[in-house]
Amino acid sequence: MGLTKSEIFTAEQNKIAAFAKVLGHPARIAILQYLLKANACICGDLVEEIGLAQATISQHLRELKKVGLIQGTIDGTSVCYCINSEVWLEVQGILATLFSQFKRENNCC
Repeated sequence: MGLTKSEIFTAEQNKIAAFAKVLGHPARIAILQYLLKANACICGDLVEEIGLAQATISQHLRELKKVGLIQGTIDGTSVCYCINSEVWLEVQGILATLFSQFKRENNCC
């Protein structure tokens, strides 16, 4: 099988790409916005709030958790999710650094 060639890029470039990929779906954005608005751990409200099936919500939560943007706790049969503030601030800094590299000095195109 072919390689993704991710090894030829820096760790930071791969990290930015991973965050960008997970942020590339509107359902995940909606989940993050809901968690940010609630500013608390959410247990089970996401299906009603987002309007997708439980299995679909679970898949999106899994992807967000995989990159660390959210964290979850298990209490019996209930799983509660919230924003992982440490990773959230890291992503904010990484993206701010990336966007700050733009300098509009010439009109190239």
